[in-house]
Amino acid sequence: MVFNVRDSEYRRIKQEFPREIKKVEHIRIPMSDGAALAADIWLPVDAKENPVPAILEYLPYRKNDFTAIRDSIRHPYFAGHGYASIRVDIRGAGDSDGVMIDEYSKQELDDALEVLDWIAEQSWSTGSVGMIGKSWGGFNGLQVAARQHPSLKTIITLCSSDDRYADDVHYRGGNLLASDMLWWASTMFVYNARPQDPAVVGESWRKNWFDRLENTPPFVEEWTRHQRRDDYWKHGSISENYSDIQIPVFTVSGWQDGYTNAVFRLLENLPKESKGLIGPWMHEYPEVATPEPNIGFLQECLRWWDQWLKGKDTGIMDEPKLITWIQDSELPQVNYEKRPGKWVGDEAWPSKNVNGKKLWLEHQQLTDKAPVQESAVCVPSIQEHGFYSGVFCPFGETGDLPADQRLENAKSVVFTSAPLDETIELLGFPVFHAEISSDQENTLIAVRLSDKAPTGESTLISWGMLNLNHLESDEVPTKLEKRKKYKIKVQLDALGQQIPRGHQLEVAVSPTYWPQAWPSPKPVTLTVYPGEDTYMELPVREAQPEDGTAGDHFQIPEIAQVIDKEIMRQEKRTREVRHDLVHGVWKLEDYSDEGERKLQTNGVEHGSKNKNTFLVKENDPLSARVTCEWELKVGREEWQTRLESFSEMTSDETTFYLTNTLVAFESDKEVFRKTWKTDVLRDFN
Repeated sequence: MVFNVRDSEYRRIKQEFPREIKKVEHIRIPMSDGAALAADIWLPVDAKENPVPAILEYLPYRKNDFTAIRDSIRHPYFAGHGYASIRVDIRGAGDSDGVMIDEYSKQELDDALEVLDWIAEQSWSTGSVGMIGKSWGGFNGLQVAARQHPSLKTIITLCSSDDRYADDVHYRGGNLLASDMLWWASTMFVYNARPQDPAVVGESWRKNWFDRLENTPPFVEEWTRHQRRDDYWKHGSISENYSDIQIPVFTVSGWQDGYTNAVFRLLENLPKESKGLIGPWMHEYPEVATPEPNIGFLQECLRWWDQWLKGKDTGIMDEPKLITWIQDSELPQVNYEKRPGKWVGDEAWPSKNVNGKKLWLEHQQLTDKAPVQESAVCVPSIQEHGFYSGVFCPFGETGDLPADQRLENAKSVVFTSAPLDETIELLGFPVFHAEISSDQENTLIAVRLSDKAPTGESTLISWGMLNLNHLESDEVPTKLEKRKKYKIKVQLDALGQQIPRGHQLEVAVSPTYWPQAWPSPKPVTLTVYPGEDTYMELPVREAQPEDGTAGDHFQIPEIAQVIDKEIMRQEKRTREVRHDLVHGVWKLEDYSDEGERKLQTNGVEHGSKNKNTFLVKENDPLSARVTCEWELKVGREEWQTRLESFSEMTSDETTFYLTNTLVAFESDKEVFRKTWKTDVLRDFN
C-alpha cells in the first residue's frame, strides 16, 4: 500500500485558485489529558479577516511522510476554494503523542471531538466543519458523525464500512478472513512502530519511539479473540443504530474496492439528503484511481462542501441519489487500465428499477424453472480452491484482480446457465439460496458468480461466503447437525455489471475458499439439494431512457500541484502461485516493494517492502499458514531508522497460534527486538 499519484493525460493540475493560500505546519492541538495531536493546515491567507468552514481528515498514516504526496493534491485544492483544510495524525501516529492501542478506539473518537472543538474556536473558522476520508478516515468519519458534534455538518466517506464485523478485513460472513486479517494487522504493527520526527518534536522522539515499540500491541491478537459479533465489533459499527447519524453523508466506492457493499446500506438507512457514487475504481480516490474513467472528484467534493458548509445551492440535490458505473462485460484480466460502461442514476435505494430474477440449480445447470425432482449434488473440500480469487481489497497494484475462473472451476461444483437470449444489467446484491447439509459440525460455504464468454473465458463478477455455524446468528453461533438439511441464504458482493446476449452465468459452490476463508477444522463434504429452495437470485436492473447521462456533469479531474520527490528505488510487484507436485503443497507468494522516495519539502526518506505467503496442503485444512514480512524505513540525512517485522498465523483443530516479531534499527544498529506469542481458541472458525 503506497500513496502515489498516477500520471494521466486526462487530469489538470491547478496552480491558481480563487483564494490565495498558505500552509501552517506542525501545529500541536492540545487534548484535555495533556497530550497533543500533530496537524497541518492549508487555508486562505485572509481567513482571519474572512473566516471559512473547515474540512478535517483524521488518519494514522503520518502527514509528514507517508501521506504527504496525496495530501498535497487535495488539501491545497480545498483551501484555494475557501476552506481551511486540516490534516491531523491520530494519537500514536506520526508526530502526535502517545501509543495507538487499536483501530477506531474510544480514545481516537474522543480525541476527534476535541479536535472539532478546537477548530470551532479558531479565529479563521466559521464553526462549520466537514470530514473527509478514505478507508480508515472514511470509517472514523462515520463514527465521529454518530457522536453528533454540533460543528460537524456533513461528511464524505470513501471506501469504508458501517459494519466492522461483517464487512471489513477481519471477518466476512462469520469466517476469519485469512487473506487480510493477519496482513492488515501486520501492516499496522510495523506502521505504528515508526518514530516521531526529531526535527519536529526534538530529543523526545527516542523516548516516544521506544514507548511505541514496546507497548503498541499486535492488533491481530485482539481481533482473533473476538470471533463472534460482540460488543468489541459493535463499537464503531454505525449499523448498530443508523439514526445516530443525523447529517448528510456522501458515500463513495468502486466496483474493485473491498467496501462497495456499504454504499447501498448507508443510502438505505441514512438521512434522505445523503448521496452515493460507485465507479469502476479500486480502493482509491476517484480523481486518481484505476481503472478509468476518472472523474473530477475534487470538484464534486466542493459542490458537496458548498451545499452543506456554505449554504449554496449547487444543484447536487437535484441529481440521482445513487450514481453508478454499469460495467461492460470484459474478459478476465488481473488488472484493467480502463473499464468501458455507462453512468446510470437511481432516485432511491432500494431502487424501483431493480427486480429479482431467479435461476434454479439443476443438473449442474442454471434454469429459469424450479426442478420438480432432482438428485442431490455432493460438493467436496478442495483445500487449494481460491488461489486465483484476487485480493480482497485491491489498491490498484498489478496482479490484484481475479484470474480466469477456469483455473478455479475444477476445484468446486459449477452450475452454468444457457446462453442468454438478451443482454441484462445487474445492480445490487446477488443472493444464493439453497437447501444443504454437511457431514461435519463446523463448516463454511463459498459461492462465486462468473460471466462466461462464448469463447470460454470466465470472469469473476461477485462472490460471497457464509460460516454455516453463523446461520442463525453472528452473536451466538451453533454446531450443525450432521446431514441435517438447512435452508441457507448467502449474500454476494454488490455489483454493477452488464451480461451480454450469448454469454452464460456460472455459479460455483465450495466449502473452501483459501486464502479468503480460514479452512474449517476438518475436510467437509456439503450436499446441495436442487429444488424450489435452491436458486441464485439476480438483481436485474431495467434500462431507463436517461441511462448513460447520469455522469454528464462530471468534469475532468483536477488536483493541486504534487510536491516534488526524488525516486530512490522503484516500485515492484510480484504475485505467484506455486504448486509442489511431490508434496501436494500450494503456495501464494505476494511481494510488494513499494519503493523508496525522498520528499523535497522536508528531506524525509521513506520506503517499504512487504511479502505475504499463504500456504495450504492438499486434503489437509490444518496445514493452512499465513506469514507476513515487512521492512520499513524512515529517515533524513544522518537520522535513519528501519523496522523489520515477521507475523505468522497457524492453527490446529482447537486453537489459532499467533507469532509477531518486531526489530528496530537506528543507523543500521539493532536497538530493539521483541516477540509476542499468543494462542487463541477457535470459536466456530
